Amino acid sequence: MAERKHHIHILGIAGTFMGGIAQLAKEKGFEVTGSDHAIYPPMSTQLEQAGIAVSAYEEDDFLSNPPEEVVIGNALSRGHPLVEDVLNRQQRYTSGPQWLAENILQDRWVVAVAGTHGKTTTASMVAWILEYVKLEPGFLIGGVPENFGKSARLGASPFFVVEADEYDTAFFDKRSKFVHYHPRTCVMNNLEFDHADIFEDLEAIQKQFHHLVRTVPGNGLIVMPNDDGNLQAVLEKGCWTPKETQGSADTFSDWSFKLLAEDGSKFEVLVDGKSQGEVLWPMTGLHSVRNGLSAIAAARHCGVPVAIAIDGLCHFKGVKRRMTKVGEANDIVIYDDFAHHPTAIKTTLQGLRAQKNLASTEDKSSAGRIIAVFEPRSNTMRMGVHRQTLPKAFVDADQVFAFIDPSWQWELPTESFESPVFVYDSYDALLTGLLESLQPFDRVVIMSNGSFGNIHQKLLSSLQAK
Repeated sequence: MAERKHHIHILGIAGTFMGGIAQLAKEKGFEVTGSDHAIYPPMSTQLEQAGIAVSAYEEDDFLSNPPEEVVIGNALSRGHPLVEDVLNRQQRYTSGPQWLAENILQDRWVVAVAGTHGKTTTASMVAWILEYVKLEPGFLIGGVPENFGKSARLGASPFFVVEADEYDTAFFDKRSKFVHYHPRTCVMNNLEFDHADIFEDLEAIQKQFHHLVRTVPGNGLIVMPNDDGNLQAVLEKGCWTPKETQGSADTFSDWSFKLLAEDGSKFEVLVDGKSQGEVLWPMTGLHSVRNGLSAIAAARHCGVPVAIAIDGLCHFKGVKRRMTKVGEANDIVIYDDFAHHPTAIKTTLQGLRAQKNLASTEDKSSAGRIIAVFEPRSNTMRMGVHRQTLPKAFVDADQVFAFIDPSWQWELPTESFESPVFVYDSYDALLTGLLESLQPFDRVVIMSNGSFGNIHQKLLSSLQAK
């Protein structure tokens, strides 16, 4: 008789993090089931491909045949019927980060990428560079790297790359997720105020980042920008680990870059002021360049020669929903981007503007407009925290289209925008407005951290039908 596999059930399995946990557990030999309230691609596809059974919360009866352990996602709180059942029956439970630490990260060389922006992309870059030199790293990333086509895998080497999120761990553990990971190599991209639904102010987030710094060993490495005062304040609370800084060539830093193309699609990498080679890739924007520089620094700490890391980065394909080209119709290009914070929106549009400026005068696309389409869907945005800085994020857009759900009771400060703004209270009305406004050679960037009513494909299909 075959020995029964250790069975875990995951509540909130359809999120990118918890879905990644599910795939790692399955790959390691666990029996995995799970449930969620909304299950859609790409995670639904990945779970199906992994052979993981998923059900809706209202249909979930997993405690009739109790698993050995329930892994509870941080989207579930006290009062949720399934959470209450777990507690009332004294069922063994844990959080996703804790399960990851105990079952996957033990005895691994953990590379953690933290920061307000760029975590997904930078972690994907590091994982790809390690893969490029055949180190077969494991990884858990809050997105789908195009080079891998999946958000998580166990890997075969000592190295494991994890996107280190500062959001809280679970309803019973209010520490940031990343304090569980104990990285040997830690990248901190940047730090701004975000997640206003769980953090009172910037200082509260800095306290969590300080807790992260406390977990990095003395023989580890911290990679960080040389110009982020908020991160510098974190290190001033105490740091016991060597650090390497990155920045532009006209500032002092261990790692620096020289732009060889205004849009960031080509740049030179320097270490201690000495040229190491050039990156030529499909990415754009200054933020992408700096993410790439951090990835190369992290990879070197893992033993990858800088020249080879640079070559590997030239073959990096990006991450789905990070300026992903959805399609083109009637000479109109549509992009999908995850940007939902003013800084992320600004850097995305700056990169596209620089790319557009580089187009030759013979290229008709240089005459087109940049059309930004967004919804303030994140909790922080809807709480009005970024109300003053949001309009300035769209300075590189020629027109702005916004969807505001009436139930949010949130009003966009349209008078503060420099570009024309059009606000809609339904996806259908927004689609109609876009179709009436778009012109040949326009570039449309659709920005949201949700599914946005699948307006990306609806717009493309409508344009193709024309």
